[in-house]
Amino acid sequence: MEELAKAYDHRDVEARWYARWMEGGWFTADPDSEKPPFTIVIPPPNVTGSLHMGHALTVTIQDILIRWKRMAGFNALWLPGTDHAGIATQMVVERQLAKEGVSRFDLGREKFIEKVWEWKAIYHARISDQIKAMGCSVDWTRERFTMDEGLSRAVREVFVRLHEEGLIYRADRLVNWSPGCMTVLSDLEVEYEERQGSLWHIAYPVVGSDERLVVATTRPETLLGDTAVAVHPDDPRYQHLIGGEIQLPLTGRRIPIIADGILVDMAFGTGVVKVTPAHDFNDFETGQRHGLPAISVLDKQARLNENAPEAYRGLDRFVARERIVADLDAQGLLVKIEPHTLNIGLCQRSGAVVEPMLSPQWYVKVEPLAVPAAEAVRSGRTKIVPATWERTYFHWMDNIRDWCISRQLWWGHQIPAWHCDACGEVTVTREDPTACAHCQSGAIHQDEDVLDTWFSSGLWAFSTLGWPDETKDLKTFYPTSVMETGFDIIFFWVARMMMMGIHFMGEVPFDTVFLHAMVRDEKGEKMSKTKGNVIDPLDVSKELGADSLRMTLAGLAGQGRDIKLSMKAVESSRAFVNKIYNASRFALLNLEGFDPAAPAPASLNRIDAWILSRLDRAVTRVTECLEGFQLNDAAQTLHQFFWSELCDWYIELAKPLLYGDDAEARDATRWTLVRVLDASLRLLHPFIPFASEEIWSRLPLGGGRPEALMVADFPRPGDVPRDEAAEAAVDLLQAVITGVRNIRGELGIPPGKPVRLVLRCPDAETAATLAAEELLLTRLARLEEVAFETGGERPRGSAMQLAGSVEVCVPLAGLIDFNEELARLDKAIGKAEKSRGQFAAKLANPRFVDNAPADIVEAERHKLAEADDALARLQSSRARIAELAAEG
Repeated sequence: MEELAKAYDHRDVEARWYARWMEGGWFTADPDSEKPPFTIVIPPPNVTGSLHMGHALTVTIQDILIRWKRMAGFNALWLPGTDHAGIATQMVVERQLAKEGVSRFDLGREKFIEKVWEWKAIYHARISDQIKAMGCSVDWTRERFTMDEGLSRAVREVFVRLHEEGLIYRADRLVNWSPGCMTVLSDLEVEYEERQGSLWHIAYPVVGSDERLVVATTRPETLLGDTAVAVHPDDPRYQHLIGGEIQLPLTGRRIPIIADGILVDMAFGTGVVKVTPAHDFNDFETGQRHGLPAISVLDKQARLNENAPEAYRGLDRFVARERIVADLDAQGLLVKIEPHTLNIGLCQRSGAVVEPMLSPQWYVKVEPLAVPAAEAVRSGRTKIVPATWERTYFHWMDNIRDWCISRQLWWGHQIPAWHCDACGEVTVTREDPTACAHCQSGAIHQDEDVLDTWFSSGLWAFSTLGWPDETKDLKTFYPTSVMETGFDIIFFWVARMMMMGIHFMGEVPFDTVFLHAMVRDEKGEKMSKTKGNVIDPLDVSKELGADSLRMTLAGLAGQGRDIKLSMKAVESSRAFVNKIYNASRFALLNLEGFDPAAPAPASLNRIDAWILSRLDRAVTRVTECLEGFQLNDAAQTLHQFFWSELCDWYIELAKPLLYGDDAEARDATRWTLVRVLDASLRLLHPFIPFASEEIWSRLPLGGGRPEALMVADFPRPGDVPRDEAAEAAVDLLQAVITGVRNIRGELGIPPGKPVRLVLRCPDAETAATLAAEELLLTRLARLEEVAFETGGERPRGSAMQLAGSVEVCVPLAGLIDFNEELARLDKAIGKAEKSRGQFAAKLANPRFVDNAPADIVEAERHKLAEADDALARLQSSRARIAELAAEG
């Protein structure tokens, strides 16, 4: 069998093995398989650019779960795809066109959509390549796109059915309007930012009286659309005015004075509130209660429209604000201006200030869908991990409002509704109509709006499997097993998939929702281009290998904790991958003449029995962690087992046996080494698929081996025997060797210098246990000689450490010169005290602490702490040497 290359080249290995996996067809699930299904549908990335580190975390977690379940005997389907991402993609393409001096309106709808499809083709291919580069074992034969023919048919079918059921309707309501994107936004697409603004106090003259009602507003430009002023019905100051009218400044209109105990708090401000139903959500509700007209004074670009006085028409809202305030002041109606802190709603995409605007839109009546979706989680049919997110899910579901699903965009699923120019009715059908369903007129036109992106995404768990057709895939793989995604889209996506899945499939779309946290930089700050702290997953993979990044992300992915990612962490994982590779290469070089077809050894020595027992514990723990979605604990268990127990201990303990003259012992150790490497690589494969596959392909496993590691069986608890006695004996041996090494380190005894060792044991059985491993003990602890004692006095002038109940004693005579060592330590202590004093003095200086950047001050505090620690260690060592010098 071909040897492993001397050094691990991740670029060569990754390209070669991904191609081999694809050729083998091992990513493809079989709907006719008798294996139990395990399904994940990938959260479809937007076709707007490259994958970021959040995507890298998502695909890493999902691939770990899929590879584990595939190896554990499941019919594992990981279905890939991409999202058309209506508003995001349209904005990106519009920005590209703007660089060429062209707008979408210049092109027209059809030509613009052609441009977007061209963009999609380029970036879809790029995203697919990036997913492959991460080692993702997705079933490419089932790849979907939210606007492909099949999914578009599913979207239309859902719209029509919900409309037929009375759950989709069209209504004039106040919406969040983005003047930057020229479309309505959902509440979830509005981001809020605290800004400093003003509160303008304006006097409204009462008709037929000298009285004036003073209102306070943060938006004087909407005054032009006021249709009432409101007071509290129990406010004695204004009861005599209820039912009267005021003269609306600057407009020549009269509007009523109404009483409303919901809108008005008579203890706040003047107790008088202006009512502008077309430009404020609370005012809209008030207008509905009182039958007030809604006068919109802004157009879609947030300019004053024809309903405003002629002097203000065409002005931008903020320019109009200044003009209106000046005119009010000139008429003596501006009472005062106060500074005021505002919570401003901004468009998530364009950054424009969002405008409440009255507009006809399409809505989904959500409550009938939300109630069963909330109950599914309450009853445990779907479990949310971590469970702390259940409360958030319930709060949103129990307080949900109807969902505005129309968007004023061109890119997306155009709403399948046709308006009749003759009778004004609307026709909603599965096929494009040629005439109005109500009056048979042929003068019809399709609604120009498209559906909210999340409408099609909400169908992803079943539309991707062939619905509305009753396909084999749908029957086999729905409901899916796990929905793994970021906590930030629990409302955008998870909740809507729950509602749609239950309503159209009669069953929850997934058994478990696993929510991961956010990937931040090493300081815990959000990654952003403006901060310059973005870590590109593809750059990292190219430089350090996909396995290194995957292992890092898995190791940091603790439930409910944000990930603080640094390049040092990825470099550490690369060192782990290299450790696996080099240790495996060493083992393979020492397997010459090994017969994989030979029967298992009749008996195992204590060292071999120990590593097999430890392997079984690792298998059990990793399996438990994967089942509990504790991927970070699984990764840490693997790291501890392979690096510490297998490499640092077993291989070192096995070397005398591998190099020894006892052929029977050598064969048993070779058999054990192959068995442990085989199982270890199977355990590691879901986390580091490339390196594990490359190494495993070289293992001498004999006939009947699977074609690839990715389709081999995952280790099961109990595959190898536990041996408590062997574990106890080797654990004691390790503790003794570690004790000797610690003494060397503390006293500066060179690692290669042989020492004498006295082991003071509590009983003869313990002494015999250690004496049986004298050869290994002598080799690994670098001993000149060793004595096993069960009584007597501790040797004078010896350093001692405890290894359980055993005293590990190293006589120091001839090893160190006490006086010379004390002089060296005194000099080092003096130097350390001086260094510490410099740091302390700097931090005691108020000018430094108050004026230096916070990170510089924090760095100095860290240096002081390190100096304190170093000084304490030196002082402890000196005290120890002085004590030993006094003894000897």
